[in-house]
Amino acid sequence: MDKSIGQSENFTYRPAQKLMTLARMGSFHQTRLSFMRTLLRRLVADEWQFKTTRFDINANGVGVAVYSAQGPKHTYSLIAFANDLPPEKRSDRVIATEWDATFTLYDGVPDDAEIERLRANIPLQEAGRVSERELSLSRANRSVRLWDKVVSTLARGEQPNPELVASVGYLMRTTAVYGSGKFGVADREVLRDRSECRGPFQTEMLTVYLIRTFVMDLVEYMAKKQNPKTAVPLNPETRRRFGIGNSTGLGMAPFLMNHPMLINNWILAKEEAVLRVRSIEEATQAEIDTFKNLLPRIVQNVSDWRSEHPIQIKKLAALTEDLSKLTLHLQSFDFKARYPWQRLLEWSTAQLSLEGQEQLISLMLEPYSHLVDGLTDCMDADEAKGFRIDGRIKVGTLVAMCKDIYGWALDIDWSEKSANARAWYVSEEKLEPRLGERFEEDIGDYEQPLQPGRDAAMMYGDLSQFDPETTVATFLLKHPEHRHIARRCQLADRYPYSEIRDNTICAKMMPIDLLRAKLSFFGAAHFDPRSDRWVRINMFKGAPFPHELHSTYRDDWAYPPLTEAE
Repeated sequence: MDKSIGQSENFTYRPAQKLMTLARMGSFHQTRLSFMRTLLRRLVADEWQFKTTRFDINANGVGVAVYSAQGPKHTYSLIAFANDLPPEKRSDRVIATEWDATFTLYDGVPDDAEIERLRANIPLQEAGRVSERELSLSRANRSVRLWDKVVSTLARGEQPNPELVASVGYLMRTTAVYGSGKFGVADREVLRDRSECRGPFQTEMLTVYLIRTFVMDLVEYMAKKQNPKTAVPLNPETRRRFGIGNSTGLGMAPFLMNHPMLINNWILAKEEAVLRVRSIEEATQAEIDTFKNLLPRIVQNVSDWRSEHPIQIKKLAALTEDLSKLTLHLQSFDFKARYPWQRLLEWSTAQLSLEGQEQLISLMLEPYSHLVDGLTDCMDADEAKGFRIDGRIKVGTLVAMCKDIYGWALDIDWSEKSANARAWYVSEEKLEPRLGERFEEDIGDYEQPLQPGRDAAMMYGDLSQFDPETTVATFLLKHPEHRHIARRCQLADRYPYSEIRDNTICAKMMPIDLLRAKLSFFGAAHFDPRSDRWVRINMFKGAPFPHELHSTYRDDWAYPPLTEAE
């Protein structure tokens, strides 16, 4: 132990070769750096004001509502068009054409004419026409398991059963939240200079946060309409236990490969936070207490986390066991010894599953807002800067880069069908990424460049035919098919967390690992895979509502309060 601590005083980031594997990325949890928590801290710090400027909804839950969020310089409005969709029409599929509610985040406060323009377009989603005044486009369906039960329970003057609430965790589930120019909404360039929009996905997170507020207001309103004499609102504690569900599929998966600089900055910010905490030689008693007091709430969170998928059931069992081990270990752990967090991390690497290790890392960051929260300012990326290929470097240099970054891929026999089993392509019907079986479907001609390991191995083979002193420009003139992977290789040499160090087209690859990695940075919780290709999550569960932000805000809302049993 003494030897390891002596080595740990020379702290370094966790190596990309171990961190950027699909198995570990598929075990990430939300942290203080998550985009939802970043948003709420900003809303509190800048004293945003919220107002419901319109709520024209009938007893069946059909109509329009407008929720405005006013910041120091700009106002943004969620416009919600509510529908009463028959249960048989509810679908998580991207091919759906009707929803219980559709939304847009509007730049400003809409007048009646704008409401009518949007009423004719937003419910159509992709098929509608939107402008740069619209910053996001979204849709959601009511929970078949929960909506009607909660409405009828509140209408009787009762609160919903806590176990029922925990079993689902949301009353509506979104199937998409589009932004950044998709389907005609405003491009990020429009908002680039607005301080409240800095940081990844802040307009999308504001959209979801306001959707949650609308949904909770709607369910209480419909209960009141059902029985005005006996209906009651949700009590504040129960209300906060509801988040917004989301169904996410393969459309999101390629994002991590298509935005290497951005992903590097997300991971690097997290790793810098971990490094700062590991480097603390002496923890204060207040910091230790924060850590210890949150641990039972994490246990509660895992207890509330439900899934029917065999993969996640196995991971949850391992995580539950990990938390028991951690709780037991802390009974004898000496927090007053030097570098307590580094010692704890070393112990977890030897004793816990990947789920447990990553959960511990999230918990370790919690006592250190002053060290961690400012790193959110480092999570954007100017991706144009990394697009240019440096053709002046020598082939020998590129070979060395390739060995360092893609050494794992050079050891794979790519002629084996299992290693090359799948292919990424784009659906012509919905313009969404898809993953097909290469040797069962006729998709080879439509393959997207989303298999950097294989492509790096192919480039490496051709590089070996050139003099090491030849320039890369000369090499690429002969082999222009390798331009994209030469660019990725040079990027990953400068940005080590930009590249996934794993096979993204093998037979055993789990696309849900890519989804979870991205969604963990959003701040998502309760990952529930429905197959290896799509997952349900919960967003903003436990978060305070707008009217609570300035009076009762606590930044540990992502961890549920303990139940009476706990």
